[in-house]
Amino acid sequence: KLSDRHFGIGGDGLILIMPSKVADFRMRMFNNDGSEGKMCGNGTRCIGKYVYDYHLTDKKEITLETLSGIKTLKLFTDENDKVTSVTVDMDKAILKSSEVPVKSNLDTFINQPVDVNGTTYNMTCVSMGNPHTIIFTNDLEKMDIRRYGKEIEKNSYFPNRTNVEFAQILNRNTVKIYVWERGTGETLACGTGACATVVAGVINGYLERRVKVFLKGGNLLVEWGKNNKIYLTGPAATVCKGEI
Repeated sequence: KLSDRHFGIGGDGLILIMPSKVADFRMRMFNNDGSEGKMCGNGTRCIGKYVYDYHLTDKKEITLETLSGIKTLKLFTDENDKVTSVTVDMDKAILKSSEVPVKSNLDTFINQPVDVNGTTYNMTCVSMGNPHTIIFTNDLEKMDIRRYGKEIEKNSYFPNRTNVEFAQILNRNTVKIYVWERGTGETLACGTGACATVVAGVINGYLERRVKVFLKGGNLLVEWGKNNKIYLTGPAATVCKGEI
């Protein structure tokens, strides 16, 4: 009800900031359809801004408990001591098919052809704590995101459904993606999706390990470090506030 853009506040989902026994804060994240997600990259940045700007912490490096592990957030502030951007340690990507999960006899699912209602897509599957399927295309504008996203999300290859990223390589340090989120539909941005796309791009030989990601909702910086951890950096802004 809260996420409904016509009858509620409107949003891609609902995030709860809660006490934690093992970190500074704990996150619970619910998709638009009410299903609970394990991780939300953009959501973690919003939490970082919220807890600092509203004086729930005075630390500029905090830990956040999620269903996909404890994440570390570095907060960057402006001259008014308000958070403007956040870097999130997203930990390591998961490529093993059984852990993404994707139904396959292959140990990893990289650039594999999959038939979806008569159309064949080459898919690379990556988990960032939640499952992602990345499809590279030469022309994003010709992709019917809403039709294909829905079909792929619920394809029998994916026992837990999947997020879908349609990606176009602009150069070795820049990629543009459109996002279909599991349980939500088309969204303007997805932090874990941006990370998964960069991993898929590196594995397939398309991208370097430090990449600017263009999304409909803005730009993100993703770096796949030498320690194999992935770092997501992007802005966070307060849109409005109110009471329910």
